[in-house]
Amino acid sequence: MTRIHQLALVACALTLVSAGVGYGARPAQASTASCSQSYLPLPDPSCTPGAYNPDVTQDTIDSTICVSGWTSTVRPPASYTNKLKVQQIAAYGYSDTSTADYEEDHLVPLELGGAPKDPNNLWPEPRYDAGGGTSADKDKVENDLKRAVCNDTVTLDDARQAIANDWTTAESSLGLD
Repeated sequence: MTRIHQLALVACALTLVSAGVGYGARPAQASTASCSQSYLPLPDPSCTPGAYNPDVTQDTIDSTICVSGWTSTVRPPASYTNKLKVQQIAAYGYSDTSTADYEEDHLVPLELGGAPKDPNNLWPEPRYDAGGGTSADKDKVENDLKRAVCNDTVTLDDARQAIANDWTTAESSLGLD
């Protein structure tokens, strides 16, 4: 991990802790946004750098992500993601605070072995077009990349890096479009 990535993770952790995000933490009363909307349709990388599930590697994909229904075995409960979504909507400073307008999404999707409950991998992604796509558009990319990984068209690491870098260009950057 590069020094820049380490600093970004520390900054994100400090941001989330100050926002009251964490296990057993109480929601903070945020008065100003600590995450930027300027990256939309992507998350702010200092707040949502992504995180991996250590149980998912190239060697384990045939017993994890490539098994139909596997993501349902690791998906966090709505009681967890809904609470986090409210906190992160405030951290992003969205003027629309209706939770129905956002999907608490994994930057590195569960379909590619993203960390299920790590706040570094979750963010309130707008369901509406936020300047380049919707959460439904990202869902299609996630499924396409999972299929490519399970068909040995691309490696797990390449797919993870491409989607974490920019889901809107992930398929083209991997030569899948």
